[in-house]
Order: sequence, then C-alpha cells, then structure tokens
Amino acid sequence: MTEIADRVYNLYNGYTSGKEQQMAYNMLMEIPPPLLYRVQHHYNSHYERFGDFVWRSEDELGPRKANLILRRVETISLYCRSLLRSTHIQSRTDTMAFVYCQSDEGGPPSNIWHGSLHDRRAMCMEKLISLQRNTYSNTKLR
Repeated sequence: MTEIADRVYNLYNGYTSGKEQQMAYNMLMEIPPPLLYRVQHHYNSHYERFGDFVWRSEDELGPRKANLILRRVETISLYCRSLLRSTHIQSRTDTMAFVYCQSDEGGPPSNIWHGSLHDRRAMCMEKLISLQRNTYSNTKLR
C-alpha cells in the first residue's frame, strides 16, 4: 500500500507523459476499493503539501478518470473506513493446505463432482496456497 502511494506520488509530481498517466490510472483502477482507500489516506498523510489525492488525481488524470477512481472509494462503509485508517490492523500472509483431486477417467473435470469420489478413480494431492490476512486488535473503532 505504501509502495503504491509512493509510486502514485512519483507519477503525479514528476513530468508525466500520457503513458505514465495511463499507468497510474490502470494501477489505481486495478486495486480493490479498501486498498485504494488506504493508498489515498497514506498519500494525503505524507504528500498533502503537494496537493491532496483528489486534487492531484483530477489535475493529472482529468476529472472523468479521477471520478471513476474516486467513486470506487465511496462504496466503503464508515465502519470499514475507520478500520482502514486504523493503526491496529496488521497484515500477515498465511499458508494453508488444500486437497486437489483429478479424475483418472477421461472427460471434463466438472463431471468428477457429479458423483461421489468413492465411485471414481481420482488422484488427489495436497497443495499449499498463500493467503493475505488482516488481523484487528480489540480496540473499539466506532
């Protein structure tokens, strides 16, 4: 999140070509609204002396593109906004195991789940997946 805000700052406050403006726009449209809100909050808390995030977005990207980006932030509830501003959020990456099964019989993979796995020959293997999680302290945020 801080890397994105710093990158947006560099794009907004240097000489920005049309390509760099499009990169900033694409990056801000691709991230989910809660992360976009945190980027905006970080940007304003560190770089507001150069203009707040809304003004700089409108100035660099134009009002139409800036509105498309900023409208996504408006969908976040007030409670969620207070959580996203909180210093009590900690992010961590967990690794979880899951089982992946594949039928030895021919045919599309979706057919394996229409019957019981016991009725079919299936090869199953355990795999690992990394998930990003946020943990919140017990502090009252409302």
